[in-house]
Amino acid sequence: MKLIVQIPCFNEEHTLTQTVNDIPKSIEGIDRVEILVIDDGSSDKTVEVARELGVHHIIRNRRNIGLAQTFARGIDHALKLGADIIVNTDGDNQYAGQDISQLVAPILEKTADLVVGDRQTAALKQFSPLKRALQKIGSTVVRNLSNVDVPDAVSGFRAFSREAAIRLNILSNFSYTTEMLIQAGRKSFAVESVPVGTNSKTRESRLFKSIPQFITQQAITTLRMYVMYQPLRFFVYFATALGIMGAIPVARFVILYFIDGGAGHIQSLLLGGVLLMMSFLAFLSGVVADLISFNRQLNELTLEKIRRLSINPNEPSEPNI
Repeated sequence: MKLIVQIPCFNEEHTLTQTVNDIPKSIEGIDRVEILVIDDGSSDKTVEVARELGVHHIIRNRRNIGLAQTFARGIDHALKLGADIIVNTDGDNQYAGQDISQLVAPILEKTADLVVGDRQTAALKQFSPLKRALQKIGSTVVRNLSNVDVPDAVSGFRAFSREAAIRLNILSNFSYTTEMLIQAGRKSFAVESVPVGTNSKTRESRLFKSIPQFITQQAITTLRMYVMYQPLRFFVYFATALGIMGAIPVARFVILYFIDGGAGHIQSLLLGGVLLMMSFLAFLSGVVADLISFNRQLNELTLEKIRRLSINPNEPSEPNI
């Protein structure tokens, strides 16, 4: 049983040493623990520090391509290296490395495909009241959209079984966390959450420059992923909202028509008619999008089989789940 701990890095020369040193060298139930550093076009000595620390594997992006795609590249490389379990942690030493054993335990026990570390943000002193509230609201939204019960939806401290890693397809350019949970719910992964510790803050987040930017980016990513995986439901909701807005002015015109002949109220009929037409078009768009979604699922199955063959030609294309 091989565990690979992957660390996406961007200019982490000052924090990488502590991050690597905190990773346990041995874990019960694991035969071998290896470390993979994915350098996302760093301009500092991140790679040199990684080599000095003797990490087992280093891959480099020629330029900065962002956290989500760097994470996805790490997953692909870890699979090619024969990882049975993959753990992702941050290079800024945010997460307590010694809790990796707790993170992988549900996978070793075969009760989970994906395990998310819960930072228990309500008790974190370094989180402001606003940030705690936003984290709670965001996790609730993601939980409702994905049907996956995870209290810390944006935590990057995660463990994956080999099968789960093969079936994941990260498309976002911003953050993989919410997209992954929506995919997990869509693909019926067994998902668990375990409490994990955190270390003192070492630097400001590089993923976003301000809270409004973070909220905007997360909202766009979440909405895009939800529409991608649940298009018919989204467009039915949208069409229903338009239909209700259109029915109100039409009903008003009908009532006034029987009262005074509707004179002077034709604009209500026109507005309602336009909104009802938009509602119908939105519903048709949902039907088309749903058909496209089915085609996407077929493409994902094809990509999954290609990935299996590229990783290990002898690996079964239809594993037991």
